[in-house]
Amino acid sequence: MIIPYRIYQFLVAVPVLLVATILAALTTIIFTSVGMKWAAYYPAHIWAKLFCWLNLVGVTVNGRENVDRKTSYVFVANHQGAFDIFAIYGFLGHDFKWMMKKSLRKIPLVGYSCYRAGHIFVDHSSPAAVRRTMETAERSLKGGSSLVVFPEGARSKDGHMRPFKKGAYQLALEFKLPLVPVTIDGAYDVMPRSKKLPRWGHITLTIHRPIAAPTDDAERAEVMEQTARAIKTALPERYR
Repeated sequence: MIIPYRIYQFLVAVPVLLVATILAALTTIIFTSVGMKWAAYYPAHIWAKLFCWLNLVGVTVNGRENVDRKTSYVFVANHQGAFDIFAIYGFLGHDFKWMMKKSLRKIPLVGYSCYRAGHIFVDHSSPAAVRRTMETAERSLKGGSSLVVFPEGARSKDGHMRPFKKGAYQLALEFKLPLVPVTIDGAYDVMPRSKKLPRWGHITLTIHRPIAAPTDDAERAEVMEQTARAIKTALPERYR
C-alpha cells in the first residue's frame, strides 16, 4: 500500500499543496496589509485542513465544549510530530496565534505571512529580546486572540512527552489567562521526527477543561505539572 500512496503524494498531493501554500501565504499578506483581520487566521486554517485531507490524515476533536470561542486562553499541547501544526491549525476551532521559533521567520513567503498574521517569533538571544517577545504576545492577547504553545519546545524523539518549559506558564501568569491542555495523539505515527514524509493515519485532539492561571512562581510549577498530567490522561499507555 505504501508505494501507491507515495505515487499519489508526489503526483497529486505535493503539487496541490505547493500551490495552496503559496495562495494561502499571499492571501494572508495581501488582505492583512489592508486591515482585514479574518485573513490572519482563515487562509492558514483552510490550508491546514487541506494538508491533512490530501495526505489522507483524519482528525477527530474531543472536548470543544470545554472552551468558549470568545475567551482568550493559552493552549498548551504535547508535540508528537510535524502534523501537530496542521491538526491544531485546521481543527482546533479557535482563533489563536502561534508562539514559534524565530528561525521560522526566514522561510520564504511563509515566514513573512506568519509575521503579517501576527504570530509571535520567540527570541531568547538577550533579556531585551525576551521582553520584546512578551510585549508582542501581550499586544496579540489584547486583540482577543489566544496563544498555542508546545511547552516541550521541540518534537518528541520517541512519542513520549519531554519535560515542559516554563515560557507558556509565565505568559499565563503575567496576563492572567487560563491554560487549556490539549492532547495530540496519532501525529507521531503519521510523521515522527525521524521521517521526511508522512503516511496516512488518524490524529485525535483532546481539549481538556481550562485550568486557572497561576498567581505566583510557586503556583506556576504546580500548574505545569497539572497540565502535563491532564495531557497524559488522553495518551495511550505506551506514550505516557
